Amino acid sequence: MSARDANAIAEERGLDLVKISPNANPPVCKIMNYGKYLFELAKKAKEAKKNQKVVEIKEVWLSMTIDVGDLNVKAKQAQKFLSAGNKVKVSIRMRGRQMAHANLGIDVMERFFEQVKDVGVMEKKPLTEGRNIWMMLVPAKA
Repeated sequence: MSARDANAIAEERGLDLVKISPNANPPVCKIMNYGKYLFELAKKAKEAKKNQKVVEIKEVWLSMTIDVGDLNVKAKQAQKFLSAGNKVKVSIRMRGRQMAHANLGIDVMERFFEQVKDVGVMEKKPLTEGRNIWMMLVPAKA
C-alpha cells in the first residue's frame, strides 16, 4: 500500500501512521494512537523502576584494639545489614604505630568475618590501602 493511502486511512480513523521498520524494503508501518503508545511505554518503565531492588553499601568501622564485646556488637549489626540484602564494607583506620603492624588489623578482620560468615560471603579479602584496611562482604545466597 502506498504511504499516501495509508496516511489517508489513519487520518480517517483519527490515528497516527507510525513507521515500525523504516529501513525495510518496503518500510513497515502501523496505524495506532502514538500518544497512548508512548504513555504505555512510560508506564511500563516506571513500573519496572519501582520493582527493582537497590543494593546499598553499608559501612562498619572497626579498631585494631577492639575488644570481644564490641566486635560482637559490630558483627550483629553487619549481620542485620547482610540479611536485609545490602553489601557491607568493613574498615579499620590505623593510627601512628599501628601502621607498622597492619597484620594485626587483618587478624581482626578475619575474626570479624568468622562471626558473620553464615549470612555473608567475602567479596574482597582484607586489603591494606594507605592508612586503611578494608574488606567487602555480600549477602550469602539463600
